[in-house]
Amino acid sequence: MGRVAIIGGGWAGMACAVEAVRAGHAVSVFEAARNWGGRARAVAATLPDGSEVLLDNGQHILIGAYTASLEVMARVGVDPRQALQRVPLNLRFPDGTGLSLPQLPSWLDRATRRIAPLDVLTGVLGARGWSWQDKLSLLKTSTLWQRQGFVCAGHETVSDLCAPLTPRVRAELTEPLCVSALNTPAAEASGQVFLRVLDEALFRTPGGSQLLLPRVDLGALFPDAADRWLRERGARTELGRRVRTVEPDGHGWRVDGELFDRVVLACSPWEAARIAVGIAPTWSATADGLAHEAITTVYLHGDAGLPAPFLALRCKPEAPAQFAFDRGRLGGPRGLLAFVISASGDDRELLQRQVTLQAREQLGLDGLRPVLTVMERRATFACTPGLVRPPMQLAPQLLACGDYIEGAYPGTIEGAVRSAIAAAAAPWNTPGRQARPEGLPAPVQSA
Repeated sequence: MGRVAIIGGGWAGMACAVEAVRAGHAVSVFEAARNWGGRARAVAATLPDGSEVLLDNGQHILIGAYTASLEVMARVGVDPRQALQRVPLNLRFPDGTGLSLPQLPSWLDRATRRIAPLDVLTGVLGARGWSWQDKLSLLKTSTLWQRQGFVCAGHETVSDLCAPLTPRVRAELTEPLCVSALNTPAAEASGQVFLRVLDEALFRTPGGSQLLLPRVDLGALFPDAADRWLRERGARTELGRRVRTVEPDGHGWRVDGELFDRVVLACSPWEAARIAVGIAPTWSATADGLAHEAITTVYLHGDAGLPAPFLALRCKPEAPAQFAFDRGRLGGPRGLLAFVISASGDDRELLQRQVTLQAREQLGLDGLRPVLTVMERRATFACTPGLVRPPMQLAPQLLACGDYIEGAYPGTIEGAVRSAIAAAAAPWNTPGRQARPEGLPAPVQSA
């Protein structure tokens, strides 16, 4: 067992710390911000009536296929059944058209999932406003994807992959799913990663396609509970601590001069690139070179709510939100709504005005007042075909984890957690056989 420093207290860093403590290591977590959670965190806001409320820096959606996230939440004492509202996948629009999957008995779901998911089949056949041509195009194309093992050519985009589908199916199903899962427009998004998500959600995991809507803020959902769990077990956690330097020292590493046996970079890719530039310049350049997409969440407050916790919206350049959430139906204040714009532009005021108008035109909601508009300009990496992502290992006992690290998942909470678990479980090198970090000279041997 050894001393492990984890740099970054987002979902990846806290999940890695939990797994490292469970393995018996002495863990220290350093987070530069003043709260835990990274790019999935709670923020304070004030409602129009002056009352204080905790919101999220972005309205996140989990799905039933996020098994690693659900397990690590439960491990630190968060009950996912209480903290998350589980609902079937519903891409219905305010006018009632669109796709909605039914809630099947769990035993039937498990028995049929790998053959033909009955919830998907039932939902497609019952899709409102879809012609038989729409439905058959989806059934034929998805059957072909299954027969091909959910694999496509590495250069294919989601638009390429979905070309056999009718325009309605693309507009009302695959394009909204793509932008919500990969945070990248379908014309630019990786077809292979999209297929992997569909396989996990629709075929491999019972209940995998169900939406898990947070009833609590993102801090309470995992990172705050993880902090308490870690400190109760003797781990050291520090907020407001920005690490300046990581330097090799024998078989270990010095973090701002303090010696550790292993270091895990669980911070953002640009921060990890800064720390690693003198140690692993190729890795640093790869991490720093990733393109990113923004996510904007517009919080509005009014006298009325939505007819459901979650609605799909018809998205176009002047009406940019893809989804609307009724936070009042999810444990929050009545009348508080969240509108999500994935792969958004960068004009905050314009987006807020456009969403307010979109809510009036598509939902019939007048008099909505702005509460908070949160724009994460580098919310996720752009998940494009053939993208080269940095590997987990930079040098012996120097690792990285996060949603951007090499792997099969897009930039999601689940991708971050799975990467963190892999980093915590990585084998420890034999001290006598360690290689030197990239770009550093080998030690001089005495005669």
